[in-house]
Amino acid sequence: MTNETERLQKVMARAGVASRRASEKLILAGKVQVNGAVVTELGIKVGPADLVTVNGEALEREKQVYYLFYKPRGVISAASDDKGRKVVVDYFKDVPERLYPVGRLDYDTSGLLVMTNDGELANKLMHPRYKIDKTYIAKVEGIPDNEAFKKLRLGVLIDHKKTAPAKAHLLSAERAKKTAVISLTIHEGRYHQVKKMLEAVGYPVQKLRRESYGFLTLAGLNAGSYRKLTQDEVQRLKQ
Repeated sequence: MTNETERLQKVMARAGVASRRASEKLILAGKVQVNGAVVTELGIKVGPADLVTVNGEALEREKQVYYLFYKPRGVISAASDDKGRKVVVDYFKDVPERLYPVGRLDYDTSGLLVMTNDGELANKLMHPRYKIDKTYIAKVEGIPDNEAFKKLRLGVLIDHKKTAPAKAHLLSAERAKKTAVISLTIHEGRYHQVKKMLEAVGYPVQKLRRESYGFLTLAGLNAGSYRKLTQDEVQRLKQ
């Protein structure tokens, strides 16, 4: 936890009391106390030493934690699954904090996911305006020609909307098997985007892995393993 003061509704939302909007309603309704005094204004800021109670119950503040996880294929990017399939939080049984993934990777896609309980940072990282580069390594059917790469770099039409320009290049080709491995870097996060882009230029994806997220990479990790982000890495993400 930081030593900074933060808006009360933000602290409440992060502690899992309610969404920030719903937390504001609780404050305005006089349901929240700070250090024994009822608070009904939204501008109040609190620090780690302040005692916050909601409906008479003390707020439990979790320590903020940040992990870099190498998601294997066949795992859901969620905290739970109604079909009983394996989810990413299953790999963090020894971590006491409630974690959730920043964004998502498809069930059959492997690669880098940031896991945290810092909702504020997660929302910022997922916001389109921050344009964080994400690099994917894809094994595709066929061997893409220069024309296909040119289209990817300029942007292709998927779901009636053109994608932003991407960085794309060939890593290797197996002429006998008629398959290739390519690198594709995008900053958008549309549904099935990489698969749809490659499908649109005529090279369906057989296998997909997210190799990097901004400055973070999978270096030193195997599928199913994770590591804590360093303080420096967390600061860089926040910036």
